Amino acid sequence: MAVARKRQISLIDTPYYHCISRCVRRAFLCGEDKVTGRSFEHRRAWVEDKLLSLVDIFSIDVCAYAVMSNHSHLVLFVDEEKAKSWSTAEVIHRWHRLFKGTLLTQQYSRGDALIEPLQAMVEQTAQVYRQRLTDISWFMRVLNEGIARQANREDNCTGCFWEGRFKSQALLDEAAIIACMAYVDLNPVRAKIATTPEQSDYTSIKQRIKAAVQGKQAEKLLTFIGNEHKNQPKGLPFNIDDYLELIDLTGRCIRADKCGYIEENQPKILHRLNISAENWLTLTTQFTNKFHGAVGHAEVLSDFCQHQALHRRTTLAVCNKLLA
Repeated sequence: MAVARKRQISLIDTPYYHCISRCVRRAFLCGEDKVTGRSFEHRRAWVEDKLLSLVDIFSIDVCAYAVMSNHSHLVLFVDEEKAKSWSTAEVIHRWHRLFKGTLLTQQYSRGDALIEPLQAMVEQTAQVYRQRLTDISWFMRVLNEGIARQANREDNCTGCFWEGRFKSQALLDEAAIIACMAYVDLNPVRAKIATTPEQSDYTSIKQRIKAAVQGKQAEKLLTFIGNEHKNQPKGLPFNIDDYLELIDLTGRCIRADKCGYIEENQPKILHRLNISAENWLTLTTQFTNKFHGAVGHAEVLSDFCQHQALHRRTTLAVCNKLLA
């Protein structure tokens, strides 16, 4: 039985989540259909462009993404504190970039004078919008629904484009976050549609490498802030150079035309997180096969299950095996 969405998201435990959406019947509706010979490659750009545009509206950041031929992977960061800092006017302005809102919010946006009871109603509505702008379900709804409508218009048809709702995994600690990000970033290499990470179209790793060549970090993606992050602003708790080195090395190891391995002198990130080279290769090639729920070490996994009233820690054994 599927787990209710509200029991998969627990912001008191983690703001990081891995989300997966698949096309209906797993048909090649976003890439090249080898049966008909028709190419839908341009739709991958639709997904990427829409995804990165939503970052400017929602209080949700993108850590990693990969738009594949028949599915997409996202690693998202929910920034509740950012949303709390928005004024009522900013919340309504952001929401109106997605939807029309109500008659009262439209009047408020125009600067019309509102009596006190109506102003109170606007404030209440803004609170609802504020919550939605930090809600992964709303984020994925806006992303996927827009792409589905666009694809159906192009095909002159109706019906489902995505295979049901998206799947979600909570990433409870640093080891789970970096393993999932690497798994997502290396999807094209693993699927043999790219030979190196920098050639992986429609992925976050390509964006990060392009920015790194110029000595920058990718603008639309959540930034890396280094290992010492306690008193620093929000961001991924790793060094960007270490991460890119790790991705490059792992990408070379998992190529199908060679027997991959990582030397004993493994990258700094793996050493700091105490993940063995053997386990790392398993994580970056079989993440979604090995984990079917929240991912993290035993302690944080137990806390998550307790907060979500889950009686079984279904991934505990594999987490203990691969994340240590």
